[in-house]
Formats: sequence, structure tokens, C-alpha cells
Amino acid sequence: MADDLGDEWWTQGDNSDVPEVEEETEPAEEKQPIKSTPKKRKVEKQIPDATKKKKKATVKKECFITQERSEEKPDNESNKNKKRRKKKKTITDVLTSSKPVPGSPVDLVSLLKTYHSQTRSVIEQEELTLQDSCFLSCNDLTHSLSSYLKEVCPKWAKMQKQHTQTSSVVLLIVCGSALRTIDLIKQLVTFKGQAKVLKLFAKHIKVEEQIKSLSKGVTHIAVGTPGRICALLEKEGLTVQGLRYLVLDWNYRDQKQRRMVDVPEVKGDLLKMMDQGLIQSCREGTVKIGLF
Repeated sequence: MADDLGDEWWTQGDNSDVPEVEEETEPAEEKQPIKSTPKKRKVEKQIPDATKKKKKATVKKECFITQERSEEKPDNESNKNKKRRKKKKTITDVLTSSKPVPGSPVDLVSLLKTYHSQTRSVIEQEELTLQDSCFLSCNDLTHSLSSYLKEVCPKWAKMQKQHTQTSSVVLLIVCGSALRTIDLIKQLVTFKGQAKVLKLFAKHIKVEEQIKSLSKGVTHIAVGTPGRICALLEKEGLTVQGLRYLVLDWNYRDQKQRRMVDVPEVKGDLLKMMDQGLIQSCREGTVKIGLF
């Protein structure tokens, strides 16, 4: 019994321990390479992905920087253009900042001198200069057209009856535009009495029609633009024989704060008109100039 028990216990104990150790060690050795291999593969795959993302990010940043620089250039150029534009002043800016000053005979004389100095000699310029006696009293910016004409032409009723010539007027009013012509004709209601008034401008009216209307009957007052009046004087549709008063709408300013003389086209027509016998008539004393 003792032999059986000793042999069986020792042998059974050795045999039982060996297989148990072998069963536990074998799976551990098999699991370690399975876990380690995929980890290495995942790391190898993640490295190029990360580098690609970094490259893409750097490319996007570079593009964004170049866009900002390209967008900053036009802003700088626009600021420079704005500064340049601010430096330039228009006629309206200068006139609005300055106080309105009534016109004087010196203004018209200096304007005629600068115009004649380009085409006339010194002797001819002296012959075309206007003296103070050629001018009426100027408007001091307090008069309306009717009140100014009543002050300047106190004997208008007698002069109106004595005028019998055709193709001529007693009073010639010169302004800068057709709309201003209509406004001035409306202002003549309290002054004209029974006098006939004719409008002389180029808008919707032909020169031939105006020549016919001047030749048919007696016209006392004419209001118009210098361009059309100059054309009528050149074609002898309007003469200076019966003319006694030449009134220039000198102080009026339009929506852009420009006077008749401030507009280059109107100023050129006005100076040409004065050369059509009006300066000579003023020097002879038959015509008086008024600056309204």
C-alpha cells in the first residue's frame, strides 16, 4: 500500500504539473506576435498620412497669404486715388466756399482784355476797351429783374412807344440757358407793360423762324442765350440800330454754383457776341451795359 501510494502520488503530481504549464505557455507565445505585427503596420500607415496632411495645410496657408497680399494692393491703390481726388477741387467747390460777390465793370473789361490779347494787337485792344461811362449801375444782389430795370430804365414807357424799327429791340437781356430765359421772361411781367417780348435760344427753335418773327413786327425786349444771339447778329436777322440797353445776367448761379461766365462754352459765345458791333455801339454811347 505504501509503495502504491508513494508511486502514484509522485508520478501523478509530476505528470499533472507538466501539461498544465505547457498549456499556459504555448498560447502566450502564440498571442505575442499577433498583437505586435498589426501595431507596427498601423504606425507605418499613419506616418505618410500625417505628412500628407501637413503638406496640404502648408499649401493652403501659402495660398491664403498670397491672396491677402494680392487683396491688399488694390486697397492701397484706392487709398492713393482717394487722396489724389481730394486734392483736386472743382469749380463748384471753389464757388460754394467763396461768398457771392456782385459783378462790376472791371470784371467784364478784364475778361475782354484777356480774350482780345490772343487775337488783337495792342492798338486794337485800346480801341476796344470800355470806359466807365459805358456801364449802368450794377445789381447789388438785392434787386429782382423788374426792380433793377425800373431803376436803370426810368423812362421805359416813352422809349417803348418811340421804338418802331423791325429786326431790332430796345432791351436785350443775355443769360446762360434756355430755362433761365423762360424764368427771366416771367419776371418781366411787372416791368414790360405792353411791350412785346421774344425769346431767343436754340432749343426747339430754328434761326430762320426767329429771323421771320423779328422782321414781321416790332419787338421791344429780347431775352436769349449768347450763342443764338451771336448767330442772329452774324446773319443780320437782329441788328444793333435800335438797341439802347444790354443787360447781362452776370450774378446768377445755377445748381452747380456756376455763373454764366464760369461755363467755357457760354463764355466763348458771349465774347464773340460782343464783337458783333456791341462794343463799338457802347463806345459810341448809343448802348449802355448793365450787370444784373
